[in-house]
Amino acid sequence: MIDIKLIRENKELVKENIKKKFQNQKLPLVDEVYDLDIEFRNIKVNADNLKAEKNKISDSIGSLMREGKKDEAMALKEKISKMNSEIDELTEKEENLSKLIKEKMMSIPNIIADDVPIGEDDSKNVEEKRFGDPYVPDYDIPYHSDIMASFDGLDKDSAGRVTGNGFYYLMGDIARLHSAVLTYARDFMIDKGFTYCIPPYMIRSEAVDGVMSFEEKANMMYKIEGEDLYLIGTSEHSMIAKFKDQIIKESDLPITMTSYSPCFRKEVGAHGIEERGIYRIHQFEKQEMVVLCKKEDSDMWYDKMWNYSVELFRTLDIPVRKLVCCSGDLADLKYRSCDIEAWSPRQQKYFEVCSCSNLTDAQARRLAIRYKKENGEKEFVHTLNNTVIAPPRMLIALLENNYQKDGSIKIPKVLQPYMGGIEIIKPKNK
Repeated sequence: MIDIKLIRENKELVKENIKKKFQNQKLPLVDEVYDLDIEFRNIKVNADNLKAEKNKISDSIGSLMREGKKDEAMALKEKISKMNSEIDELTEKEENLSKLIKEKMMSIPNIIADDVPIGEDDSKNVEEKRFGDPYVPDYDIPYHSDIMASFDGLDKDSAGRVTGNGFYYLMGDIARLHSAVLTYARDFMIDKGFTYCIPPYMIRSEAVDGVMSFEEKANMMYKIEGEDLYLIGTSEHSMIAKFKDQIIKESDLPITMTSYSPCFRKEVGAHGIEERGIYRIHQFEKQEMVVLCKKEDSDMWYDKMWNYSVELFRTLDIPVRKLVCCSGDLADLKYRSCDIEAWSPRQQKYFEVCSCSNLTDAQARRLAIRYKKENGEKEFVHTLNNTVIAPPRMLIALLENNYQKDGSIKIPKVLQPYMGGIEIIKPKNK
C-alpha cells in the first residue's frame, strides 16, 4: 500500500504508475481516494473542533455549579449531550471512510522503480546477465518425470488417487536428493548470516491481506473451511506477518531470516497443471530468504539476495540467468523484481527457479511494521523476499544438468555430504 500523501500531493504520478502497469481499470480509484480523503479530513477536523469545544464547556460546568448557577450548568450539560451525539455520528462516518479509503488504497499498486522495463506481460521481461555456460550433451536427456521414474522416485498415479491432480509422491534416491537440496540451501543461507526459522503454515486473513494483493489471494490461497485461516503459498507470508503491529529497534535492523516450509497454491488459471511432470503443482517445499531493513538499505539487500541465488546454483554447476521483470509482470506490492532462471539442457532454454522482490514499505504499511529511530521518529521498514531453493523445480534443473549418458545422476560435490557421501545414483534398471 502506498503512502496516501502521494495521492494528496501528486495523484498524476500515481495514475502514471498505474498506466505503466497496464491497469487502466484502476485509474478511477485515485480520484475516488483523493475525494474520500478530503471528506475524511474535513469530518475529522469537525469532530476534533467539537471535542475541543465540549472540553471547554465541561470545564465551565464545575465553576457554574460552585457559583450556584445550576440552571446555566444544566443547560450546558444538555448542550454537551447533543454534542456527544454529533461527535458519535462524525466518528462513525470517520471510521467508515477510513475503512473505505484503505480498501481502495490496497488495490492501488506500489510505485515501481524508475528503471523497471515497461511491458504488459512476462514476454517483455529482459535478460540482464548469464552465469555459467549453457551446455547440451551429445545424448538425449529424458523428460524429468521419466528420469525420476527410472529411479522409482516419482508416483503421480497414487497421488492422483489419494489427493488429485497436481500432487505427487517422491521416493528413494529422488526423495533423498530432494531433502539434500533443501538442507544444503538452509546451511548455505545460515552461512550468509541469516537466522533459520520454521514458521506457521497457516495464517489469518488479516495477515494474508497484509502480504499480498487481493488478486494474488484469490488465485493462490487455499482457505480452511469454517476458520479464519489460509494455507501459506510461501513462507514469506508468515515470516513478514510475524512482525505485524510491531515497532522494531533501529539497532535490530536489518533482520535477515531464512525459512523452510511446505507451500500450497491453487494455481488458478495455470496451464498444464495436469501434465505428467511436476513443474507446476499444488504442493511443494521451499527454502526462502526474507529481509526487513531501512529504506536506504533496501536496494543493496535486493542485489545481495538475487546474487545469493546465482551463487548457490553455480555451486551446483547449474547455469543460470537473471531476468528483470517488466512493469506488467510485477505483482501490485512490488517495487522491482527479477527471476533467476536455470538452464534446461533437455529443452535448451531457461526456466524460472527463483524470484527476488523488493516491496519497499508496501507490506509494512499494510501490516503496520515500523522501526524507531534514535531520535524517536518511527518509520516503516522495507521488506524483501527471494527464493533460496524450491524443489521440485530446482530438482528438475539438478537432474537435467547432472544426467549422464547411462541414465545415472552425478551428485554435485556440495551435496555429497547430505547424500551420505554418495557421488552418483543409478537407475533401478541399470
